[in-house]
Amino acid sequence: MGEQELLRRISIDPEVMAGKPVIRGTRVPVALILKMLGQGIPNEDVLAEYPQLEARDIDAATTYAARVIDHEDVIPLPARDDLVPA
Repeated sequence: MGEQELLRRISIDPEVMAGKPVIRGTRVPVALILKMLGQGIPNEDVLAEYPQLEARDIDAATTYAARVIDHEDVIPLPARDDLVPA
């Protein structure tokens, strides 16, 4: 499945979850899927917890996140010791 096809599985609608990106046809936020994956929860467990999802929806969430990060502007600043809590 190509990137564009995966991204069509993501929906952004101001009337659904306050406009946060969700898996199309659900109220499952992309951020929730990414948090679960980041916590080391296997794809199979994510799918078991949210049976309305398909494996391709997890792929769509990670593809969407990669696309957003890829288009993010990052301006490096010099490190400052005074910003680190003691």
